[in-house]
Amino acid sequence: MTATEIRTEEARPVPVRRRTSATTPQDRLVALGCAASATLLTWFVMHQLLVSPGWLADLVVACLLYLGMLYLVTRDRLGRLAAVDKLVSAVVVSGAVGLLIPLLFLLGYIVVKGVPSLRLAFFGHDMSAVAPTDPATATGGLHAIVGTLEQTALALVFVVPLGVLTAVFLNETRSRFRRPVRIFVDAMSGLPSVVAGLFVYAALILPPAQLGFSGFMATLALTMIMLPTVTRTVDVVLRLVPDGLREASLALGASRARTVWSVVLPTARTGVSTAIILGIARVVGETAPLLFTSFGTLSMNFNPFSEPQESLPRFVYRYIKEPLASAQERGYIGALVLILLIFALFALTRLIGRKRWSARRTKPRSAR
Repeated sequence: MTATEIRTEEARPVPVRRRTSATTPQDRLVALGCAASATLLTWFVMHQLLVSPGWLADLVVACLLYLGMLYLVTRDRLGRLAAVDKLVSAVVVSGAVGLLIPLLFLLGYIVVKGVPSLRLAFFGHDMSAVAPTDPATATGGLHAIVGTLEQTALALVFVVPLGVLTAVFLNETRSRFRRPVRIFVDAMSGLPSVVAGLFVYAALILPPAQLGFSGFMATLALTMIMLPTVTRTVDVVLRLVPDGLREASLALGASRARTVWSVVLPTARTGVSTAIILGIARVVGETAPLLFTSFGTLSMNFNPFSEPQESLPRFVYRYIKEPLASAQERGYIGALVLILLIFALFALTRLIGRKRWSARRTKPRSAR
């Protein structure tokens, strides 16, 4: 090897290893430059060379140009693998932002419409003494809040044991009925909520059963809607529990039932809490089944097993379709309180699951 070749080998830069998902300041500058270039090119093409049909077309063209530029520049700098990784990451982030913007707009719209007329008195009385022509600030929603909490709590009483047991049956047994049950659960997941309400209405409210409208009838309809969601989520969570934990427990002499109760379910505790949250989110805002089951009322009814009972979704539906402006404002107030109630239930469920898990981890081994 000649001296010139030796100097060339010594001057050649040593490649630096890096993860494809790692982001450096230079990567951020490249992304920002691609975004600015895509925006300017879109403006030039769509507004100078062509006639733009609207902002949505501009947005689509700008996104496509940005993704193309980002891929080409990253491939030139870091190679094809890193370019594909950056492209997929950009698509995922763009999709998340695209979903987040309408959600924030919806929440902001409800807050702007509901906050001006919301008063503490809303949580202290019902609508039995409020006239339709009264201002929206006189609205009372205690009866709707109580109805929603009771109906959702009763639905959870039925759904959580049934959903967890069904998921355990699907994952921890070798029964030949697993496949039919899984198909049935998947089919029930696509059941329209109005069909659940109609089923309860036809089977239990109409003759010959003729049990009448009540909060419990609404609970049965909500249970039919919530059960497949909770079952499928817990099913997925139990699949994520490592088989090594089950094998170790069985090797130590524990029965399969003891293994499920003491090893599998505690490991999947956080996922079960998430399943409960998803189940609540699935039914707490449902209105269609309540129209045929609970019927609704303007006065307080603490007993969900007798007489019609109001709920927040039914409250919103009752007033949002009225022609009076004050009635529509009452509907927005109910929607705002419903959103706040959902957030509170989510936070409470997360807190309970986290406390139980923390208590189990900090508990002395001898006391377990």
